[in-house]
This record gives sequence, structure tokens and C-alpha cells, in this order.
Amino acid sequence: LSVIINEFDGFRVEVNNEENRGDIILSRPPLNVIQYSQRIQMAESMRDLDKNENVRVIVLRADGNDFSSGGNIEGFLKETPETLTMLAQNVMTPEKIRKPVIAAIQGYCFGVGLEFSLACDFRIVTKCAQLSLPEMKIGMIPGSGGSVRLARMIGLSRVKDMIMRGKRISGEEAYNYGLASEVVEIKELESTTKKLVKELCLVSPLAQRAIKTVLNASQDAPLHIAIELEGETYGRLRSSSD
Repeated sequence: LSVIINEFDGFRVEVNNEENRGDIILSRPPLNVIQYSQRIQMAESMRDLDKNENVRVIVLRADGNDFSSGGNIEGFLKETPETLTMLAQNVMTPEKIRKPVIAAIQGYCFGVGLEFSLACDFRIVTKCAQLSLPEMKIGMIPGSGGSVRLARMIGLSRVKDMIMRGKRISGEEAYNYGLASEVVEIKELESTTKKLVKELCLVSPLAQRAIKTVLNASQDAPLHIAIELEGETYGRLRSSSD
């Protein structure tokens, strides 16, 4: 069964040793607003789960009807411009760690909530989900990598339509855009997540972590450098006992 490892203000960390799963659960009802300090603690908790030998897969999910309505606007107004330019550093943690990370999304998934999800490897969304980067409505733009990641996932036209209008898209639209890997009814969210965790635990962890690195690094690389990276990694894996 899941054991609560840590409780923080706004989220908790649970580990299920039987399922080799570590969960980061947003828990500031009703909207799971993400405080500025929470971003740093969430990033640290993800890195801790990455080091935990009992954990193969990390899940980012939320209590209640909504994943997250985004960041705390009041808190961000207190930060200096210099600090704000560094916002993306914590949010990219799911990409930077070795293990696969799944975001299980229901209800509202706005702002930094969506930005954290975009840095994950898999996104399972419910049909009732609404996804948005609505910063335009307060005279700002996404500041944690959201616009750039989203443009690479769904294309420039769609991302302009979303961000410049502050538009919400449904879970179905997110799936059709290629933003989500699966779309399910809300009652199936946990069982679908559990099934994916189980599948990810059936393959070689070494190969799985290697391809995550290759795919993420190749996003920034020209074609032939990316192919070289894939080939080098392929060659090294050949000698592993996996």
C-alpha cells in the first residue's frame, strides 16, 4: 500500500513499494493553487523519488475535482523580475530526472499546473479536463517553458490560438492535438494511470531511461547530432546485462 513519505504545504509525497510507484499529489483544495515556494519543494521531491530504489515510475496527480488552477498571482507579484526569469528551472524537473513521469489530469489544468504536466513524459487527461495557459488575461505570458514546449508538441498555429486568446481546450481536444497520450472518463483516471505504471515497470529501466534522455536531448539538436546520440546510446546499451 501507499505510504505517505512527506506532507508539504500544498502537496504530499506517497510511495507504493508493491507497485514501484512514487506519487506527488497536489493537495490545496479546492483548486490546488501552486505557491511559489511549492515549485521548489515539488522539484526537490521529484529528485528524491528519482533516487529512491523502490520507485520505477513517478506520478503527478491531484486531489479533488481539479488538477490545478495555476500559480498564486499574489505571490508572483512579490518576486523580483530577476527571480521570475528563473521560474522554468523547477518546472523542467520531470524532464531532467531519469525515471518516467506521468501526469494524471482532471478538471482545471491551468498555468503552471499545465506547465509542470508538459514537462512530464505522459499526460492522461479526463474528458472533463480543461487545459489552458491563461496568463494573457493578466497581461503576462507563460513563464515556465509552457509556450515553447506546447508549440513543439502541437504546432505554432494551435499554440497561438490557445495562448494569445487565453483559450481553454477540452481533454478530447488535448488528445486530438497530440498533447495527451490518453483521454478517459474521470472514473477511469486512476485505473488507466495504474495500468500505464504497470506497463512501464515491465521493460528494462536502463533502456527506458536512456531513450527518455535521447528523446529530450534530441529536441534541441540538429538531425544528424540527434541520430549520433541515438546511435551512441544504442551501442552502450548493447553491453548491459538488461
